[in-house]
Amino acid sequence: METTSVKFYSLNYSDIKTYLAASLFIVGNILFPQLFHLIPQGGITWLPIYFFTLIGAYKYGWKVGLLTAILSPVINSLLFGMPMPVALPAILLKSILLAISAGWAAQHFGRISISILVVVVLSYQIVGTLGEWIYVGNFFKAIQDFRIGILGMCLQVFGGYFLIKYLIHR
Repeated sequence: METTSVKFYSLNYSDIKTYLAASLFIVGNILFPQLFHLIPQGGITWLPIYFFTLIGAYKYGWKVGLLTAILSPVINSLLFGMPMPVALPAILLKSILLAISAGWAAQHFGRISISILVVVVLSYQIVGTLGEWIYVGNFFKAIQDFRIGILGMCLQVFGGYFLIKYLIHR
């Protein structure tokens, strides 16, 4: 399995680049879900709201990821009603966990690989699912991403891997 060593960034909240990078990823997390919502059950199958959070946090650090993780679902909910307000806390939990785990993995390993991204995606999904189960009190609803969203998790891993590699060479 191919591993690539790369230069990752850890931008600070006092750096304007943090907000510029987060803004780009937030726009991606607004447009990407709208595209997938054109497909029946596209949102719950492809999990597009998490995609650019993963990219932003892995390439530019957890602070960019955290801004993206919080603002993307909130803005989408306010503008388009998706995610529905009742689902927003669970999605925010998973988004925040993704930003933290992706930022940590990039900083800790200093490289990108499919296996690292699999661990990042599974870690935020497993912990997030447990948190969602506690929040909604329904195990069947909480495991929805594992029942329906496997394609979305694969998109995050493989699409994220290739997009991060592409960004590295820019």
